Amino acid sequence: MTNKILGISAYYHDSAASITVDGNIVAAAQEERFSRRKHDPSFPAQAISFCLEQADCQIQDLDAIIFYDKPLLKFERLLETYFANAPFGIKSFIRAMPIWLKEKLYLKSVLRREIRLMAGLDKKAKLPKLLFSEHHLSHAGSAFFPSPFEEAAVLCLDGVGEWATSTAWHGNGNELKPVWEIQFPHSLGLLYSAFTYYCGFKVNSGEYKLMGLAPYGEPKYVDTILDNIVHVHDDGSFDLDMSYFDYATGDRMTNRKFDDLFGGPARLDENEVTQKEMDLARSIQVVTEEIVLKIAKHLHQQVPSDNLCLAGGVALNCVANGRLLREGPYKNIWVQPAAGDAGGSLGAALVAWHHYFEGPRTTDSDSDRMCGAYLGPDYSNEAIIQACDAQHLPYNVEEPTELYSNTAKRISNGNVIGWFQGKMEFGPRALGNRSIIGDPRNTDMQATMNLKIKYRESFRPFAPAVLAEDVSEYFDHDCSSPYMLMVADVKPALRLTTDDSLFGIDKLNQKRSSLPAITHVDYSARIQTVHEQTNPEFHKLLTAFKAQTDCSVLINTSFNVRGEPPVCSPEDAIRCFLATDMDYLVMNNIALSKTEQPQSAIDRAKAVEFEKD
Repeated sequence: MTNKILGISAYYHDSAASITVDGNIVAAAQEERFSRRKHDPSFPAQAISFCLEQADCQIQDLDAIIFYDKPLLKFERLLETYFANAPFGIKSFIRAMPIWLKEKLYLKSVLRREIRLMAGLDKKAKLPKLLFSEHHLSHAGSAFFPSPFEEAAVLCLDGVGEWATSTAWHGNGNELKPVWEIQFPHSLGLLYSAFTYYCGFKVNSGEYKLMGLAPYGEPKYVDTILDNIVHVHDDGSFDLDMSYFDYATGDRMTNRKFDDLFGGPARLDENEVTQKEMDLARSIQVVTEEIVLKIAKHLHQQVPSDNLCLAGGVALNCVANGRLLREGPYKNIWVQPAAGDAGGSLGAALVAWHHYFEGPRTTDSDSDRMCGAYLGPDYSNEAIIQACDAQHLPYNVEEPTELYSNTAKRISNGNVIGWFQGKMEFGPRALGNRSIIGDPRNTDMQATMNLKIKYRESFRPFAPAVLAEDVSEYFDHDCSSPYMLMVADVKPALRLTTDDSLFGIDKLNQKRSSLPAITHVDYSARIQTVHEQTNPEFHKLLTAFKAQTDCSVLINTSFNVRGEPPVCSPEDAIRCFLATDMDYLVMNNIALSKTEQPQSAIDRAKAVEFEKD
């Protein structure tokens, strides 16, 4: 008899569902991909339905349903924080209480109601056992249990769970044992989010913008941050001076004292990004990296392993990850590709299997158990053709032997391709199945893709996808990075001389290497190594591009526009393709050319708008 466990994360941001069968990961997906609402926090009904379908079961067939954190502990933290700061924060308290008293405090009942509603069951229908994991245990489970390591240190850094904001663990076999934790309000994730907010970006979505902005600035504010805002101890633990922050009880991340320290109020979203924001971004990035390095070095003394696993929102800081790999004490680092709250659904399911059911764990030192993070829906040629025919869109069905060479030729000719293949990725990164791809050698490609396709800020860099076997030819990196969560430098031999007198955004348009579209202003790149065993289609495309151009690198960015989640279905892909300046759309082996599409369909697609993030 098989054991089936459904993991759920919901009600804060990035709701998701995951399902395991006898500890094997069968499916995982974020609700936003189905609802088309970015970072959707709602009950993940559509994601759950997909997971159940993939596992070929009904709700009643599950052995357990597990939620990724414990709401009662979170409520305890909320109350204690408000009482400790009273009467400050009374307005925020009054707003928060009705939601908690109506829904979140009684989450067990809410979950059962939503599950019955989704499954079409009446109130008397018996449901599977409902379990709750602690937030950081879910993160730790997502980091260690799918990793290729039999034993490892585990580090989880995020905003906040119930009380914990940073935790360390020792993973061994099917066990995770806690080592230490740092508690709210002292949080590395919230510190980074505070600067995200102050620089004019949205919290919980704009942190990667801040990271991308950092290389344009200078670390002018590092001492100001360390002398006033955060005190870092030798072991990497830290204390925040909460007099500069408002997130504990207020409506904002920062306050007037923070404004005064940095010479004025937070940037408004509609205002231009200035050198000040660039310098602040660089400064908090440096501080974050130093804290992560200190924590990792101290943890290595406590858990002297060769292996480190990472999860939590801070683990998506691929610049810090790359530096940790280069300078830290661990030989091997594995990062959960869905490191944020979405991945908590998977971690919770694995915690239930290994801890509650005491299920065994097997490892393979050559590969992890994430199936390349290709855990979402896939679509047949029939479904794709039906989606095209519904809008009367002309298309060509290309033979598999021609598909890759034809697409490679289109890319080398300067075209931008929507690439839609196989199972959708789990996590925030496009990994070659829901991707927009282009030629990294093209000097104009970064600007073209940012402004005419992604509709996003011009300073945002693009990531390279590279054949795994060729990665060391292009980058100072000699190990796998399948999930685009490591930053490394472009090889010095590929770099070009630049004007060092330029500052800030003026650096943007300089050609910095023979791969200008993926080389950031500091000569770095966020690498995805493409492996034949996990993504043979994308590997074939890169191989075909290499055969034609002697270059085994492509630009790979997520298939979406600003404010929209990455596409899920053929209909999503078609709309995004028609609404932008993409030149071709390739779905499985079905190719559409923009020049052949009816204007009426293009106009309908452009009428769909998403909230700007």
